[in-house]
Amino acid sequence: MLTRRRCSIATALALGLATSLAAYGEAAGSASVATASVPGTQQGAHTATPIKHLVVIFGENVSFDHYFGTYPKALNPAGESAFNALPNTPRVDGLLDGLLRPNPNSTNAANGADAADPFRLDRSQALTASQDHAYKPEQMAFDNGAMDLFPKYTGRTSATGGSGALYTNGLVMGYYDGNTVTALWNYAQHFALNDHSFDTTFGPSTPGALNLISGQTNGVTVTPANANSRNIVGDGAGGLTVIGDLDPTGDVCSKGTTVSMQGKNVGDMLSANNISWGWFEGGFDLSATNVNGSTGCARSSYSPVVESYKADYVPHHQPFQYYASTANPRHKRPASVATIGMSSDGGANHQYDIEDFYAAVSAGNFPAVSFLKAPAYQDAHAGNSDPLDEQAFVTKVINFLQQADDWKDTAVVLAYDDSDGWYDHAHHIVNASASTQDALNGPNSCGRGTPLGGLTGVPVQGRCGYGPRLPLLVVSPYAKTNYVDHTLTDQTSILRFIEDNWLNGSRIGQGSFDVMAGPIDNMFDFASPRNPKLFLDTVTGQPQR
Repeated sequence: MLTRRRCSIATALALGLATSLAAYGEAAGSASVATASVPGTQQGAHTATPIKHLVVIFGENVSFDHYFGTYPKALNPAGESAFNALPNTPRVDGLLDGLLRPNPNSTNAANGADAADPFRLDRSQALTASQDHAYKPEQMAFDNGAMDLFPKYTGRTSATGGSGALYTNGLVMGYYDGNTVTALWNYAQHFALNDHSFDTTFGPSTPGALNLISGQTNGVTVTPANANSRNIVGDGAGGLTVIGDLDPTGDVCSKGTTVSMQGKNVGDMLSANNISWGWFEGGFDLSATNVNGSTGCARSSYSPVVESYKADYVPHHQPFQYYASTANPRHKRPASVATIGMSSDGGANHQYDIEDFYAAVSAGNFPAVSFLKAPAYQDAHAGNSDPLDEQAFVTKVINFLQQADDWKDTAVVLAYDDSDGWYDHAHHIVNASASTQDALNGPNSCGRGTPLGGLTGVPVQGRCGYGPRLPLLVVSPYAKTNYVDHTLTDQTSILRFIEDNWLNGSRIGQGSFDVMAGPIDNMFDFASPRNPKLFLDTVTGQPQR
């Protein structure tokens, strides 16, 4: 809660990072792999671009305006990590073009006492409550494209006993600047940022994660079969579409009503073409024991910012577990470090712990395609994480990768699964839906026209999109420098890049959004890999001297 005792953020983050590194058995700053003698496993694989290794860091619950609304202008109050933009930094489609005040969310009387303009959250306010980010409330907050009912429909408060938006559902209008999300703003300064990238559909983590790997949330099987859940909706063609968070069926850590997915995902396509890949998630190794003695599905880590322990592994954040073809339901360990990413990995089926990623890269066994999910306290999800803990994870990963020989042909994509319901002013609907949970344009209505087909090719409901706008960054020697890309993209644009780069442009089919996804190629300069390395401090987010 924001009314809790506040301590030095720098001290807190240092302690939290030390705890994390101890849990992984690493010493801070010691992850040098530059002398690895074993070549990367995919050095000989044909790719359409010079990129031989793609690392997707898939964060949680951030809208574009929540992190980049005032980029590149930060307030720079005394005592906070200062941010000063490089000369000629391009502007983004953000809040500085007349949206700070008055904002439609402060002038719409329907928001009542929660009405608020966008306001800056201080670095000491890194911990907030999670906002409502369900499929239907997000559409209602969009209010037929007026974007003016966020406090009423997605706002939540995490503080009481005071006055102002911070103490009401107007908290949903809060944003951070470069004094808090310092590392991300510095990556944007030196690499490429897209300001027109969207959640593929409305809704929370599970739909976002599924869209990342298959572009498809239709074709759901529910367990038990007669379960009634607000997280699934009839698709109008005799099937079901998932619109909310439900754990994957069969995962030993899953609880309650669960779901599985039919069809295929990008992992199936990569395996069929002998391309190494893996999903690496904090807490997935159930045989490990954290420094606090926790193990199994209950492994947990402490954040002094959140001021509590949080379970590392979240089943509904792991999309490959929903598909029988790519699931590792009992979290079986890989046969060896040398087999990580391979189909012959001893039954792990390409599903690993985040620690396995560091081990594989350090051994010279760098998969071609790697998806990374931080332990929950570092995944940025408001309520159980925060921007400062997220920063510690992201900078650790990128600092580590830049020390590898394979950095020369690596690209890191920073993307998010949903917006958490945080305010963002942009919208772009490309796929309609008329399910019972749609409400953008009125009851049972979101967008116009015939929706995309589902698994069987018949148009299906429950997939209205695009949803809220999300941050998207590319960090790579091939990334354009201090560049803002305005190409219309979504989560399946990452899927499309994988398909185009390794799979000769093959598409998943089965109604996937990848058929209409804009490319991320404009964030690269493939002819000139001139972008130098950028090592950032894991606590301050500032360039290391």
